[in-house]
Amino acid sequence: MRSSLRTLIPEAAPLSLRERLRSAGGALLGILVTGLISQAAVGSGSALPILIAPMGASAVLLFAVPASPLAQPWSILGGNVIAALVGVSAALLVGNPYIAAALAIGVAIALMMALRCLHPPSGAVALTAVLGGAPIHGLGYGFVLWPVGANSLLLLAVALLFNNLTGRTYPHTFSKVSSPKAPAGHGTKDPLPSARAGITASDLDAVLKDYDQVLDVRRTDLEAILLQAQLHSYRRRSGQATCGEIMSRDVVAIGPEAPLHEALDLLRRHHIKALPVTDEGARVLGIVTQTDLLDKTRWDQTGPRLGPKRRLRLTLARGRAPHGCVEDIMTAPVTCARPETPIADLVLWMSDAGLHHLPVVGPDDRLVGIVSQTDLVSELLADAAERHTLPPSGHAGPESGIHPVGGRRAPAVPAV
Repeated sequence: MRSSLRTLIPEAAPLSLRERLRSAGGALLGILVTGLISQAAVGSGSALPILIAPMGASAVLLFAVPASPLAQPWSILGGNVIAALVGVSAALLVGNPYIAAALAIGVAIALMMALRCLHPPSGAVALTAVLGGAPIHGLGYGFVLWPVGANSLLLLAVALLFNNLTGRTYPHTFSKVSSPKAPAGHGTKDPLPSARAGITASDLDAVLKDYDQVLDVRRTDLEAILLQAQLHSYRRRSGQATCGEIMSRDVVAIGPEAPLHEALDLLRRHHIKALPVTDEGARVLGIVTQTDLLDKTRWDQTGPRLGPKRRLRLTLARGRAPHGCVEDIMTAPVTCARPETPIADLVLWMSDAGLHHLPVVGPDDRLVGIVSQTDLVSELLADAAERHTLPPSGHAGPESGIHPVGGRRAPAVPAV
C-alpha cells in the first residue's frame, strides 16, 4: 500500500526554503497588486468583475515555476486572450453550455499549441467565458479586454519586476555554463566542440520526437542541464584537479606601453604564443598573442606596425592617436581563471570560446600563472592514464609510477 501511494506523489527537484518563500511571496504580491489596481480602475461599486479566478493558477506558474515555457510572457498573454476569444465565441454560438464549454477548451488548446502559447490557466479562462453566468455573458467580447487582458498584463508586470529584483531572470533564459562568449567560429558548419561530445542536440531532438509529448521544460534547458551534468560527473571523476596544479607560474608578461617589436621578441625568445599584459602592480589588463600580431598589424622589413585603418579606428575610439604599442593590439578584457578553478571548467571555456591561454589571477587579481591548452591536454591524458592503471582498490600502487598532480613542477615558462 505504501509503495502504491508513493507512485502517486510526483518526484520533484530539491528546493531551498528561500526559493519556496520567494515563490509564495511573489504569488501573494502579484495577486494583491493585480486586485488592488483593478479595483481602483473600475471602482468598488462597478458591476465589472475585478479579478477572475484563473489568475490564481497563472500566479502559480509565474512565481513558482517561472522557468517553465508555460509561464513565459507570450504564454500568459497569448494563451489567456486566445482562450477568452474562443470561450466568448463558443458561448454566443452554441446554446448548450456543456457542449460550448467542451468546444471552448478543445479549440483553445489546439490554437495555443499551434501558436506556441500554451498556458494551462487559459483553459479556466475559456471555461469562465462559457459558464461565468450573466455578468460575464453581458460583457460579450469586452470580457477579452476586461478583466482577462487587464488582469493578465498586471500580473505579468508584477512577475517581471519581482522575479528580476529577487535574482531570477525573467523572461527565462538558461545560461549553459559560466564561460566566455564564444567567437564567431571558423566559418564552417561545425557546431561548438561541446555540442559534438557526449549527448548532442540532434540526439536530444531525436529522443524528444520519439517521446512525442509536451514537456514542461525547454529543449535548450534540457541540453544545458545534461551538459552541466556531464561536467559535474567529470569533476567528480577527475578528483577536483584545479588550475593551480597545472598552471605555469614563471610567467613572461609585458606592459601595455611596450612597443610591438618587444612583444614579438619575447614570443620568439621564449617559444611561446601568448603574453599577459599587466600594469605595474601585475594586474592583468589584457593578453597579446601571435594571432594579434598577425591580424592586427601590417608587416614590413622592420617588423609589425599599425596600418592606417587600425590607426584611424583607434583614434576615433580613444580620441587620441595610437603609439604603436601592445595596448593597441591586445585583447581586452581578458578571461581569467583562479588557482582554485576546476580544470573541468577550463575544458568548456577553451573548447567553445576558442581560447588557447588563460591567465590565472590570485585573490588580489594579480597575475600568478597561466594555463595553456597544452597544460590542459597533458593533465587530461595523465588523468585518463592514472584511472586506467589504478588497482581495483582505487589507490595507485607503488609500481604504478603515478604521482599526485600537485606534486609535479610547473614549467619555467608557459607551455605551448
